Amino acid sequence: VQLQASGGGLVQPGGSLRLACTASGSISSINYMGWYRQAPGKQREFVARESSGGSTYVEDSVKGRFSISRDNAKNAVYLQLNSLNPEDTAVYFCNVLIERSSYWGRGTLVTVSS
Repeated sequence: VQLQASGGGLVQPGGSLRLACTASGSISSINYMGWYRQAPGKQREFVARESSGGSTYVEDSVKGRFSISRDNAKNAVYLQLNSLNPEDTAVYFCNVLIERSSYWGRGTLVTVSS
């Protein structure tokens, strides 16, 4: 299983980005697709995920600014980031749980700076 993430970049405070991640390869049944992030010098932290049934979970610290969505037909997951601030600067990683195996993408860098 390969995960390809895209959409990161440099954005000014208050701006928006949309991250995308597509899973490919031997995919049977996806339990959930989600996102984590890792800021410089910090541990990786959960951001959001959406289950195959459509249930979404968003970390409290970004709730109201970030939203997650999926396109099951494309095995894709998206993360809409709004009202970005410098504290959101991090590498954002796509994570997929297929049956009992967890897969990670390489990550896409989001830099929030003026």
